[in-house]
Amino acid sequence: MRQILDLHIHSRYSRACSKDLTLENIDNTCRRKGVNIITTGDFTHPAWFSSIENELEEINSSGLFKLKKAKDDKNKFILGTEVALIYKDGDKCRRIHICLHAPNIESARTLNDVLRKRGINLKSDGRPIFGMSAPELVKICLDIHPKFLIYPAHIWTPWFAVFGSKSGFDSMEECFHEQTENIFAYETGLSSDPEMNWRLSALDKLTLLSSSDAHSLPNIAREANVFDMDDVSYEEIYNIIKNKDLKKINKTIEFFPEEGMYHYDGHRDCNVFMPPQETKSKKGICPRCKKPITIGVSYRVDDLADRPLGYRPDNSYPYQKLVELDKIIAEVFGIKSRKSKKVQAEYNFLLDKFGPELFILMELDLNLLKNKTDPQIIEAIDRVRKGKVQVKPGFDGQYGQISIFSDKEKSVNSKQVKLI
Repeated sequence: MRQILDLHIHSRYSRACSKDLTLENIDNTCRRKGVNIITTGDFTHPAWFSSIENELEEINSSGLFKLKKAKDDKNKFILGTEVALIYKDGDKCRRIHICLHAPNIESARTLNDVLRKRGINLKSDGRPIFGMSAPELVKICLDIHPKFLIYPAHIWTPWFAVFGSKSGFDSMEECFHEQTENIFAYETGLSSDPEMNWRLSALDKLTLLSSSDAHSLPNIAREANVFDMDDVSYEEIYNIIKNKDLKKINKTIEFFPEEGMYHYDGHRDCNVFMPPQETKSKKGICPRCKKPITIGVSYRVDDLADRPLGYRPDNSYPYQKLVELDKIIAEVFGIKSRKSKKVQAEYNFLLDKFGPELFILMELDLNLLKNKTDPQIIEAIDRVRKGKVQVKPGFDGQYGQISIFSDKEKSVNSKQVKLI
Protein backbone atom coordinates (compact mmCIF):
# COMPACT_ATOMS: atom_id res chain seq x y z
CA MET A 1 0.00 0.00 0.00
CA ARG A 2 1.47 3.33 -1.04
CA GLN A 3 1.80 5.78 1.84
CA ILE A 4 3.00 9.38 1.78
CA LEU A 5 4.77 10.34 5.01
CA ASP A 6 5.73 13.77 6.33
CA LEU A 7 7.91 13.04 9.36
CA HIS A 8 8.85 16.55 10.50
CA ILE A 9 6.41 19.33 11.35
CA HIS A 10 5.72 21.54 14.37
CA SER A 11 2.77 22.43 16.58
CA ARG A 12 1.34 25.78 17.64
CA TYR A 13 3.62 25.59 20.68
CA SER A 14 6.83 25.99 18.69
CA ARG A 15 8.41 29.39 18.29
CA ALA A 16 7.52 31.21 15.04
CA CYS A 17 4.81 28.68 14.19
CA SER A 18 1.18 29.21 13.25
CA LYS A 19 -1.48 29.05 15.96
CA ASP A 20 -3.59 27.12 13.42
CA LEU A 21 -1.40 24.05 13.93
CA THR A 22 -3.87 21.99 15.94
CA LEU A 23 -4.23 18.23 15.56
CA GLU A 24 -7.65 18.60 13.94
CA ASN A 25 -6.38 21.18 11.45
CA ILE A 26 -3.32 19.07 10.68
CA ASP A 27 -5.55 16.06 10.05
CA ASN A 28 -7.82 18.05 7.71
CA THR A 29 -4.83 19.48 5.83
CA CYS A 30 -3.30 16.05 5.34
CA ARG A 31 -6.52 14.77 3.84
CA ARG A 32 -6.60 17.70 1.41
CA LYS A 33 -2.92 17.34 0.57
CA GLY A 34 -2.95 13.55 0.22
CA VAL A 35 -0.64 12.76 3.13
CA ASN A 36 -1.26 9.38 4.79
CA ILE A 37 1.10 9.52 7.78
CA ILE A 38 2.10 12.74 9.56
CA THR A 39 4.24 13.26 12.62
CA THR A 40 2.59 14.81 15.64
CA GLY A 41 5.63 17.02 16.10
CA ASP A 42 6.59 18.53 19.46
CA PHE A 43 5.58 15.64 21.73
CA THR A 44 8.03 16.93 24.35
CA HIS A 45 5.84 19.99 25.00
CA PRO A 46 3.51 19.28 27.98
CA ALA A 47 0.44 21.04 26.58
CA TRP A 48 0.85 19.46 23.14
CA PHE A 49 1.47 16.02 24.65
CA SER A 50 -1.78 16.46 26.57
CA SER A 51 -3.54 17.21 23.27
CA ILE A 52 -1.98 14.08 21.75
CA GLU A 53 -3.24 11.94 24.64
CA ASN A 54 -6.72 13.48 24.66
CA GLU A 55 -7.39 13.90 20.93
CA LEU A 56 -5.69 10.87 19.37
CA GLU A 57 -6.22 7.15 19.76
CA GLU A 58 -3.95 4.29 18.73
CA ILE A 59 -4.99 2.22 15.72
CA ASN A 60 -4.98 -1.52 16.50
CA SER A 61 -1.76 -1.43 18.58
CA SER A 62 0.12 -0.29 15.46
CA GLY A 63 2.08 2.53 17.10
CA LEU A 64 0.20 4.91 14.79
CA PHE A 65 -2.71 7.09 15.84
CA LYS A 66 -5.86 8.68 14.45
CA LEU A 67 -7.91 11.68 15.46
CA LYS A 68 -10.63 10.38 17.78
CA LYS A 69 -13.33 12.45 16.11
CA ALA A 70 -12.28 11.40 12.58
CA LYS A 71 -14.65 9.08 10.73
CA ASP A 72 -11.78 6.92 9.46
CA ASP A 73 -8.04 6.40 9.81
CA LYS A 74 -7.16 7.55 6.29
CA ASN A 75 -4.73 9.95 7.92
CA LYS A 76 -2.48 8.58 10.65
CA PHE A 77 -0.13 10.20 13.16
CA ILE A 78 3.30 8.95 14.21
CA LEU A 79 4.75 10.27 17.48
CA GLY A 80 7.59 12.63 16.66
CA THR A 81 9.46 15.73 17.75
CA GLU A 82 12.51 17.83 16.94
CA VAL A 83 14.96 18.93 19.62
CA ALA A 84 17.88 21.35 19.61
CA LEU A 85 21.19 20.39 21.19
CA ILE A 86 23.73 23.02 22.20
CA TYR A 87 26.91 21.67 23.76
CA LYS A 88 30.69 21.65 23.56
CA ASP A 89 32.56 18.92 21.70
CA GLY A 90 36.11 19.04 20.36
CA ASP A 91 36.68 22.52 21.86
CA LYS A 92 33.80 23.87 19.74
CA CYS A 93 30.26 24.91 20.53
CA ARG A 94 27.95 22.58 18.60
CA ARG A 95 24.36 23.39 17.66
CA ILE A 96 22.41 20.62 16.00
CA HIS A 97 18.76 19.62 15.54
CA ILE A 98 17.64 16.02 15.94
CA CYS A 99 14.39 14.30 14.90
CA LEU A 100 12.96 11.68 17.26
CA HIS A 101 10.10 9.18 16.78
CA ALA A 102 8.70 7.16 19.67
CA PRO A 103 7.27 3.66 19.12
CA ASN A 104 4.41 4.18 21.58
CA ILE A 105 2.85 6.73 23.90
CA GLU A 106 4.48 5.20 26.98
CA SER A 107 7.97 5.68 25.53
CA ALA A 108 7.24 9.30 24.66
CA ARG A 109 5.88 9.93 28.16
CA THR A 110 8.90 8.30 29.76
CA LEU A 111 11.31 10.39 27.70
CA ASN A 112 9.49 13.54 28.77
CA ASP A 113 9.72 12.46 32.41
CA VAL A 114 13.45 11.73 32.11
CA LEU A 115 14.10 15.11 30.52
CA ARG A 116 12.10 16.95 33.19
CA LYS A 117 14.04 15.18 35.94
CA ARG A 118 17.23 16.45 34.32
CA GLY A 119 15.96 19.99 34.83
CA ILE A 120 15.03 20.70 31.20
CA ASN A 121 12.22 23.21 30.76
CA LEU A 122 9.99 21.48 28.22
CA LYS A 123 7.37 24.24 28.45
CA SER A 124 9.68 26.84 26.92
CA ASP A 125 9.23 25.79 23.29
CA GLY A 126 7.78 23.00 21.17
CA ARG A 127 11.33 22.46 19.94
CA PRO A 128 13.19 22.51 23.26
CA ILE A 129 16.90 23.19 23.73
CA PHE A 130 18.98 20.59 25.58
CA GLY A 131 22.47 21.09 26.94
CA MET A 132 23.49 17.52 26.19
CA SER A 133 25.51 15.83 23.47
CA ALA A 134 24.07 13.88 20.55
CA PRO A 135 25.44 10.52 21.79
CA GLU A 136 23.93 11.17 25.22
CA LEU A 137 20.50 11.86 23.72
CA VAL A 138 20.65 8.68 21.62
CA LYS A 139 21.53 6.61 24.69
CA ILE A 140 18.72 8.11 26.75
CA CYS A 141 16.17 7.27 24.04
CA LEU A 142 17.39 3.74 23.41
CA ASP A 143 17.54 2.97 27.12
CA ILE A 144 13.82 3.77 27.21
CA HIS A 145 12.97 1.73 24.10
CA PRO A 146 15.30 0.07 21.57
CA LYS A 147 13.11 1.13 18.65
CA PHE A 148 13.20 4.87 19.08
CA LEU A 149 14.10 6.39 15.70
CA ILE A 150 16.76 9.09 16.00
CA TYR A 151 18.30 10.96 13.09
CA PRO A 152 19.75 14.40 12.34
CA ALA A 153 17.39 17.04 10.91
CA HIS A 154 18.11 19.23 7.83
CA ILE A 155 21.74 18.13 7.97
CA TRP A 156 23.28 21.03 6.02
CA THR A 157 21.62 24.10 7.55
CA PRO A 158 24.45 26.49 8.59
CA TRP A 159 23.36 27.30 12.14
CA PHE A 160 21.73 24.16 13.58
CA ALA A 161 22.74 20.98 11.76
CA VAL A 162 25.10 18.04 11.99
CA PHE A 163 27.05 19.26 8.91
CA GLY A 164 26.24 22.95 9.36
CA SER A 165 29.02 25.36 8.44
CA LYS A 166 28.65 27.39 11.65
CA SER A 167 28.56 24.78 14.37
CA GLY A 168 28.43 21.29 12.89
CA PHE A 169 30.75 18.34 12.32
CA ASP A 170 32.50 16.88 9.30
CA SER A 171 31.14 13.34 9.72
CA MET A 172 28.39 11.41 11.48
CA GLU A 173 31.05 9.58 13.52
CA GLU A 174 32.49 12.84 14.77
CA CYS A 175 29.03 13.85 16.01
CA PHE A 176 27.50 10.62 17.31
CA HIS A 177 30.70 8.80 18.43
CA GLU A 178 29.89 5.33 19.81
CA GLN A 179 26.19 5.78 18.98
CA THR A 180 26.75 6.20 15.22
CA GLU A 181 25.66 2.61 14.61
CA ASN A 182 22.22 3.54 15.95
CA ILE A 183 21.67 6.33 13.42
CA PHE A 184 19.86 4.89 10.39
CA ALA A 185 18.78 7.99 8.47
CA TYR A 186 19.22 11.69 7.83
CA GLU A 187 16.95 14.48 6.66
CA THR A 188 18.04 16.44 3.58
CA GLY A 189 16.42 19.76 4.53
CA LEU A 190 14.83 22.21 2.10
CA SER A 191 18.12 23.60 0.79
CA SER A 192 19.49 20.30 -0.51
CA ASP A 193 18.14 17.52 -2.71
CA PRO A 194 19.13 13.84 -3.01
CA GLU A 195 21.57 14.48 -5.85
CA MET A 196 23.55 16.85 -3.65
CA ASN A 197 23.64 14.31 -0.81
CA TRP A 198 24.70 11.49 -3.14
CA ARG A 199 28.04 13.28 -3.46
CA LEU A 200 29.02 11.99 0.01
CA SER A 201 29.81 8.28 -0.02
CA ALA A 202 29.60 8.22 3.79
CA LEU A 203 25.84 8.76 3.53
CA ASP A 204 25.20 5.81 1.20
CA LYS A 205 24.36 3.38 3.99
CA LEU A 206 21.81 5.72 5.57
CA THR A 207 18.19 6.21 4.53
CA LEU A 208 17.64 9.61 2.94
CA LEU A 209 14.46 11.25 4.24
CA SER A 210 12.81 14.47 3.14
CA SER A 211 10.11 16.13 5.23
CA SER A 212 8.49 19.53 5.31
CA ASP A 213 9.59 20.98 8.67
CA ALA A 214 6.28 22.82 8.35
CA HIS A 215 5.67 25.81 10.61
CA SER A 216 2.20 26.38 9.11
CA LEU A 217 -0.55 24.27 7.56
CA PRO A 218 0.06 25.22 3.89
CA ASN A 219 3.67 24.00 4.11
CA ILE A 220 2.78 20.47 5.17
CA ALA A 221 4.16 17.96 2.61
CA ARG A 222 6.23 20.50 0.67
CA GLU A 223 8.71 17.66 1.16
CA ALA A 224 7.68 14.08 1.98
CA ASN A 225 8.51 10.39 1.61
CA VAL A 226 6.64 7.75 -0.38
CA PHE A 227 6.78 4.20 1.01
CA ASP A 228 5.16 1.01 -0.31
CA MET A 229 4.07 -0.65 2.93
CA ASP A 230 2.73 -4.15 3.57
CA ASP A 231 1.77 -3.40 7.16
CA VAL A 232 0.97 0.23 7.95
CA SER A 233 2.53 0.46 11.41
CA TYR A 234 5.36 2.06 13.35
CA GLU A 235 7.22 -1.26 13.21
CA GLU A 236 7.09 -1.25 9.40
CA ILE A 237 8.27 2.37 9.20
CA TYR A 238 11.09 1.59 11.62
CA ASN A 239 12.24 -1.44 9.63
CA ILE A 240 12.06 0.35 6.27
CA ILE A 241 14.22 3.19 7.56
CA LYS A 242 16.63 1.05 9.59
CA ASN A 243 17.25 -1.38 6.74
CA LYS A 244 17.04 1.16 3.91
CA ASP A 245 14.58 -1.19 2.24
CA LEU A 246 14.81 -0.28 -1.44
CA LYS A 247 11.84 -2.48 -2.27
CA LYS A 248 9.63 -0.34 -0.07
CA ILE A 249 11.04 3.16 -0.48
CA ASN A 250 9.31 4.46 -3.58
CA LYS A 251 10.73 8.00 -3.74
CA THR A 252 11.01 11.29 -1.92
CA ILE A 253 9.09 14.46 -2.75
CA GLU A 254 11.39 17.47 -2.85
CA PHE A 255 11.40 21.23 -2.66
CA PHE A 256 13.51 22.80 -5.39
CA PRO A 257 16.61 23.23 -3.17
CA GLU A 258 17.37 26.65 -4.61
CA GLU A 259 14.19 27.84 -2.91
CA GLY A 260 15.56 26.87 0.50
CA MET A 261 16.76 29.62 2.83
CA TYR A 262 20.40 28.54 2.84
CA HIS A 263 21.13 27.15 -0.61
CA TYR A 264 23.73 29.77 -1.61
CA ASP A 265 26.22 31.75 0.44
CA GLY A 266 25.35 35.33 1.25
CA HIS A 267 24.53 38.28 3.46
CA ARG A 268 20.85 39.12 3.62
CA ASP A 269 21.45 42.63 5.01
CA CYS A 270 23.80 43.38 2.12
CA ASN A 271 21.60 41.64 -0.47
CA VAL A 272 24.67 39.69 -1.55
CA PHE A 273 24.43 36.04 -2.63
CA MET A 274 27.02 33.90 -4.37
CA PRO A 275 27.61 30.34 -5.57
CA PRO A 276 30.44 28.42 -3.85
CA GLN A 277 33.00 29.16 -6.56
CA GLU A 278 32.55 32.92 -6.20
CA THR A 279 32.64 32.70 -2.40
CA LYS A 280 35.93 30.84 -2.60
CA SER A 281 37.38 33.40 -5.00
CA LYS A 282 36.46 36.14 -2.50
CA LYS A 283 37.87 34.07 0.37
CA GLY A 284 34.53 34.02 2.14
CA ILE A 285 34.33 37.78 2.59
CA CYS A 286 31.26 39.84 1.73
CA PRO A 287 32.21 42.37 -0.98
CA ARG A 288 30.00 45.05 0.62
CA CYS A 289 30.48 44.93 4.39
CA LYS A 290 33.84 43.11 4.27
CA LYS A 291 32.71 40.66 6.96
CA PRO A 292 32.69 36.84 6.72
CA ILE A 293 29.76 35.67 4.63
CA THR A 294 27.18 33.07 5.77
CA ILE A 295 28.26 29.84 4.09
CA GLY A 296 25.30 28.00 2.61
CA VAL A 297 24.43 24.41 1.83
CA SER A 298 25.90 24.23 -1.70
CA TYR A 299 29.29 25.36 -0.44
CA ARG A 300 29.25 22.98 2.51
CA VAL A 301 28.27 20.02 0.35
CA ASP A 302 31.05 20.88 -2.09
CA ASP A 303 33.47 21.12 0.83
CA LEU A 304 32.74 17.63 2.19
CA ALA A 305 31.93 15.82 -1.06
CA ASP A 306 34.11 13.01 -2.35
CA ARG A 307 32.10 12.61 -5.58
CA PRO A 308 31.18 14.89 -8.47
CA LEU A 309 27.70 16.33 -8.94
CA GLY A 310 25.69 13.88 -11.02
CA TYR A 311 26.99 10.73 -9.32
CA ARG A 312 24.21 8.33 -8.31
CA PRO A 313 24.85 5.48 -5.83
CA ASP A 314 23.56 2.01 -6.64
CA ASN A 315 21.39 1.93 -3.51
CA SER A 316 19.63 5.24 -4.17
CA TYR A 317 15.96 5.76 -5.05
CA PRO A 318 14.06 8.30 -7.15
CA TYR A 319 12.88 11.75 -6.16
CA GLN A 320 10.44 14.25 -7.60
CA LYS A 321 10.63 18.03 -7.23
CA LEU A 322 7.35 19.89 -6.83
CA VAL A 323 5.97 23.39 -6.41
CA GLU A 324 2.88 23.60 -4.20
CA LEU A 325 -0.38 23.93 -6.13
CA ASP A 326 -1.49 27.21 -4.55
CA LYS A 327 1.90 28.75 -5.43
CA ILE A 328 1.40 27.64 -9.03
CA ILE A 329 -2.07 29.19 -9.11
CA ALA A 330 -0.80 32.42 -7.55
CA GLU A 331 1.91 32.78 -10.21
CA VAL A 332 -0.56 32.15 -13.03
CA PHE A 333 -2.97 34.73 -11.60
CA GLY A 334 -0.16 37.22 -10.99
CA ILE A 335 -0.96 37.36 -7.27
CA LYS A 336 1.85 37.52 -4.71
CA SER A 337 0.06 35.79 -1.84
CA ARG A 338 -0.93 32.15 -2.04
CA LYS A 339 -3.47 32.97 0.70
CA SER A 340 -5.55 35.34 -1.46
CA LYS A 341 -9.26 34.53 -1.81
CA LYS A 342 -9.00 34.12 -5.58
CA VAL A 343 -6.07 31.70 -5.32
CA GLN A 344 -7.68 29.67 -2.55
CA ALA A 345 -11.01 29.51 -4.40
CA GLU A 346 -9.30 27.95 -7.45
CA TYR A 347 -7.16 25.70 -5.24
CA ASN A 348 -10.20 24.37 -3.38
CA PHE A 349 -12.15 23.92 -6.62
CA LEU A 350 -9.39 21.76 -8.08
CA LEU A 351 -9.09 19.65 -4.93
CA ASP A 352 -12.85 19.17 -4.68
CA LYS A 353 -13.09 18.22 -8.34
CA PHE A 354 -9.93 16.14 -8.92
CA GLY A 355 -8.63 14.88 -5.56
CA PRO A 356 -5.76 15.61 -3.16
CA GLU A 357 -3.08 18.14 -4.04
CA LEU A 358 -0.19 15.67 -4.33
CA PHE A 359 -2.24 13.46 -6.65
CA ILE A 360 -2.96 16.45 -8.89
CA LEU A 361 0.68 17.54 -8.93
CA MET A 362 2.20 14.10 -9.53
CA GLU A 363 -0.30 11.75 -11.14
CA LEU A 364 -3.45 13.33 -12.54
CA ASP A 365 -3.91 13.05 -16.30
CA LEU A 366 -3.64 16.73 -17.20
CA ASN A 367 -6.04 16.26 -20.11
CA LEU A 368 -8.78 15.99 -17.50
CA LEU A 369 -8.11 19.59 -16.47
CA LYS A 370 -8.87 20.98 -19.94
CA ASN A 371 -11.81 23.37 -19.93
CA LYS A 372 -11.93 23.04 -16.14
CA THR A 373 -9.20 25.51 -15.17
CA ASP A 374 -6.92 28.17 -16.65
CA PRO A 375 -4.76 26.59 -19.42
CA GLN A 376 -1.71 28.22 -17.87
CA ILE A 377 -2.27 26.25 -14.66
CA ILE A 378 -2.18 23.05 -16.71
CA GLU A 379 0.97 24.22 -18.48
CA ALA A 380 2.56 25.18 -15.16
CA ILE A 381 1.90 21.77 -13.56
CA ASP A 382 3.38 20.09 -16.64
CA ARG A 383 6.49 22.29 -16.51
CA VAL A 384 7.02 21.55 -12.81
CA ARG A 385 6.74 17.81 -13.50
CA LYS A 386 9.47 18.21 -16.12
CA GLY A 387 11.63 20.43 -13.90
CA LYS A 388 11.32 23.37 -16.27
CA VAL A 389 11.48 26.22 -13.76
CA GLN A 390 13.62 29.30 -13.22
CA VAL A 391 15.30 29.81 -9.87
CA LYS A 392 16.77 32.61 -7.78
CA PRO A 393 18.60 30.83 -4.93
CA GLY A 394 17.89 31.50 -1.28
CA PHE A 395 20.68 32.58 1.06
CA ASP A 396 21.39 33.62 4.66
CA GLY A 397 17.89 32.84 5.94
CA GLN A 398 16.01 34.24 2.93
CA TYR A 399 13.89 31.92 0.79
CA GLY A 400 14.76 31.66 -2.88
CA GLN A 401 12.27 32.27 -5.66
CA ILE A 402 10.94 29.71 -8.12
CA SER A 403 9.33 31.00 -11.31
CA ILE A 404 7.58 28.76 -13.79
CA PHE A 405 7.07 31.43 -16.45
CA SER A 406 9.59 33.96 -17.72
CA ASP A 407 8.96 37.70 -17.26
CA LYS A 408 8.04 37.93 -20.94
CA GLU A 409 5.51 35.09 -20.62
CA LYS A 410 4.05 36.66 -17.48
CA SER A 411 3.56 39.92 -19.36
CA VAL A 412 1.72 38.14 -22.18
CA ASN A 413 -0.38 36.15 -19.70
CA SER A 414 -1.31 39.33 -17.84
CA LYS A 415 -2.49 41.01 -21.07
CA GLN A 416 -4.56 37.94 -21.97
CA VAL A 417 -6.21 37.94 -18.54
CA LYS A 418 -7.16 41.62 -18.93
CA LEU A 419 -8.80 40.88 -22.29
CA ILE A 420 -11.03 38.20 -20.85
